[in-house]
Amino acid sequence: MSAPYAVSAILFDLDGTLVDSIPDIHAALNQTLESLGEPPFTLDAVARMVGKGLPTTIERAYEALDKPLDPATRDRIVDRFRKIYTPRATELTTMNPGASGATRALHEKGFRLGVVTNKPLAETMLILDHFGFTELMEVVVGGDAGPPKKPAPDLLILACQRLGLEPTDVLLVGDSEYDVGAARAAGMPVLVLAGGYSRHSAEELGADVVLARLDEIEHHVRLPSAKG
Repeated sequence: MSAPYAVSAILFDLDGTLVDSIPDIHAALNQTLESLGEPPFTLDAVARMVGKGLPTTIERAYEALDKPLDPATRDRIVDRFRKIYTPRATELTTMNPGASGATRALHEKGFRLGVVTNKPLAETMLILDHFGFTELMEVVVGGDAGPPKKPAPDLLILACQRLGLEPTDVLLVGDSEYDVGAARAAGMPVLVLAGGYSRHSAEELGADVVLARLDEIEHHVRLPSAKG
C-alpha cells in the first residue's frame, strides 16, 4: 500500500459515494417520463445516466429514447423532474457502507470535511441533513453554485477557496470518471469507491486508490502534522 496522503481536508462526492440515491432518482425520472407519455427505464439504465448533472441525465434519457431534445424543452423537463424528486429525495436513498463511521472518524481526527457534487444544493442539503452529515461538513458545494460542473475542476477549486486551502492540501473521494477528471485537473489526489455510478469499472478510472468501503479511507490519509 502506498504511503498515506498528507492532507488537511477531504472532499466527498455525494451520489454513488456517500449515498446510494439511484432508487429515488430512478423513481422520479420514470414518473417524470410517464407524465410526458414516455416509457420507463430500468434502475441500471438510470445509474448509467447520472453523474454529470441533471440536464445531462435528461439528455441521456432522451438519447436512449432516440428522441430529439432542444435546450428549452430539456430545461422544462429538468424543472418537472425536480418538482417530483425533491419531496422524495430521501425516500429510498440509503447511506453507502461505512459512510457514517468514516466521516465521523475522520472529523474526530481533525480532518476538515466537505461535499462537492454536481447535484443541486437544495437536494444535496436535504440528503445530508437526513443522514446526519451536515454537522460534519465545513463546506458544501452544489452543482448549481455557478462554475462548470465536474469533470471540470472549478467546483473543487471553489471548495478549496472556501476552506482557505490549496488543492494539493485536499483529497477527493468519489466514484466516477467525473470525480477523477475533476481532481486531476485541480491537482489533488483522488480515491474512488468501487461499485459507484460510472460507465467504467473503478479500476479503469485512474484514481490513486480504489476503496471497497468508505471506512478504508483512514488507512490512506494522514494530517500534515502527523508522522507517516
